[in-house]
Amino acid sequence: MARISLDCPSSLPGIPLSVLSVPMENKYKCQQCLQVLRRPVQAQCGHRFCVHCFKQLTSSGPKPCEACRQEEIYEEPISILNSNEAFPDNAAGREIASLPARCLNQGCDWTGSIKEYEAQHEGRCEFERIQCDACQTLILRTEKDRHNERECEARTLNCKYCKMTFNFKDIKAHDEICLKFPLHCKECGKKKIPREKFNDHSRTCPRSKSACPFSEVGCKSVIENGKLSDHEHSSTMEHLRLLLPMVMSVARARTEAPGPGEWQEDSGLSLYRAPEEGDVMGAGAAASAQSVDLEKKVNALENIVCVLNREVERSSVTLEAFSHQHRLDQEKIENLSNKVRQLERTLTMRDLQLSETEQLLQELQFCTYDGIFVWKITEFSRRRQDAVAGRTPAMFSPAFYSSKYGYKMCLRLYLNGDGTGRGTHLSLFFVVMRGKYDALLKWPFSQKVTLMLLDQNNREHIIDAFRPDVTSTSFQRPISEMNIASGCPLFCPLAKLAGKSPYLRDDTIFIKAIVDLTGL
Repeated sequence: MARISLDCPSSLPGIPLSVLSVPMENKYKCQQCLQVLRRPVQAQCGHRFCVHCFKQLTSSGPKPCEACRQEEIYEEPISILNSNEAFPDNAAGREIASLPARCLNQGCDWTGSIKEYEAQHEGRCEFERIQCDACQTLILRTEKDRHNERECEARTLNCKYCKMTFNFKDIKAHDEICLKFPLHCKECGKKKIPREKFNDHSRTCPRSKSACPFSEVGCKSVIENGKLSDHEHSSTMEHLRLLLPMVMSVARARTEAPGPGEWQEDSGLSLYRAPEEGDVMGAGAAASAQSVDLEKKVNALENIVCVLNREVERSSVTLEAFSHQHRLDQEKIENLSNKVRQLERTLTMRDLQLSETEQLLQELQFCTYDGIFVWKITEFSRRRQDAVAGRTPAMFSPAFYSSKYGYKMCLRLYLNGDGTGRGTHLSLFFVVMRGKYDALLKWPFSQKVTLMLLDQNNREHIIDAFRPDVTSTSFQRPISEMNIASGCPLFCPLAKLAGKSPYLRDDTIFIKAIVDLTGL
C-alpha cells in the first residue's frame, strides 16, 4: 500500500456537514472529526479519515482505532492505525467531490458541488467572516484591508510629528506628551509651535503678559512683553516716585544712626553720660554734608535714567521695525507654503489621472471585440517562481469582448496550479467581468468557452472547453468588478512545460480563448 504523504501543504480538517445540500451518508464521514471527508484515506481496518486527521492521530506513532472499539470489532494488528498501512481512497474522494454543496455564510447564495466548493469558493467567499489578527474582531473578508487601515483599534501608527510608533488606541495619550506636537499660543495666535519650544516662546512672546519689574516697589501694572519698553518709558516719573520713599527711608536710617554725642551705655561702668555741646555741632555738620552728597547722587541717577530712557526708546523703535518685517516674512512664508501644498495636491491628481490613462491605453492596445483572445505571457520562469513562492499566485489577462457592445471577459491563470491542481498543473479560469452594456445583454452568460495552450510548432494544442452552468453565480450578471472565476484547475500538467517543450519557447507561452458567438 502507498504511504500517505505527511508534507501536504494544503492539509485541512473535514468539510462542515452543513455544507452538504443533502443528508450525508456515514461512509462519507471522517471517524475522527465527524465532518465530511476531505482528501479521504482508508486505514487497513476499513475506516476512513481525512488525511489531516489521520496525520494528527499517527503523528506520534501507531494508534488503536477508536471506531473499531466503538463498533466492537477491534482486532490487532488490523485495528492499529499506521501511516505505512493506510492509502488514499480516491473512489470515495470522487463520490464526495460530486455531492451538492452550498455556502454557509449568511447572505451568500452560492451552490455547486463539493469539488467546486473546495476549488473556487472555500476561503474566497466575500460574505465570510474572519478574525482580525490584531484586535480579534470578526469582520467580512472583503472589508479586511479597510479594517486594517482605518478601523482596527490595535493597528500600528507612526506619529506624523515625532515619527514614534504606537497603537491607535494610545493616540490621545501620545499627543499629550509628544515633544513635537504643535501647540497654539492663545496670546499672539501663532500656530504649530512644537511642545518642546513652547516654554521658550511664552517667555519671548510679544503678547504674553507679565508683572512690571517695579512691582516690588508698588507698580501694579501687568504688561505685554512687547510693550514693556513703552511702559517703562511712559511711567518713569511714577517709578521714581515709588522709589523715592525707599531712598528716603535709607537716608533716614543712615542719619538716625547713633552718633558720638548721643547717650551711650558705658559697658565697663554701667553708667550713662550726657552729650557734649561740641559733639552736637559736629553731628549737625556731618548730616548736612551727607544730605548734599545724597542730593548730588539722586541728580546723577536722574540723568542716567534719562539717557537710558532715550536709548530704550531708540531700541524700541528698531525692535518694532524688526517685528513688523518679521510678520511680513512669516506671512510670505505661509503663502508660499500654501502654494506648495496646492501644487503637491495638483501633482498627485495628475499622477493619478496619468496612471488611469496608461491603464486604459494598455487595455485598448490588447483588447479584441470578436470573442477571440490570444494572451502572450513572457518571462514565464520568473513569474512561475513568484507563484511557487506565493508572491503572485495568480495573474489576470487584459479584458476582451464578445463584440463592441457585448460581454466583457478576461482569463485568470495560476502558474503553480490552484485547488486540486496546485503544484502539479497550470490552472486556467474564465472570468465574466462587469461591462458598460450589461443591461442590454442576455443573462446568465451561456456561450461555449474554449481554452487553449498553443503548441508553438502548430501541431498539438492543449484544448479544454466547457458550457457554462447557468445556475452558477460565476455566469450571472456581475454586481462587482468581476464574477468568481470558473474553468479548469487541471488544465495542463506542468511536466509538459519542462525541457524542450513546444509550448514554452524563449521563456514565453501563448494562451488562446474562443467564445462561441452563436445565438448572439
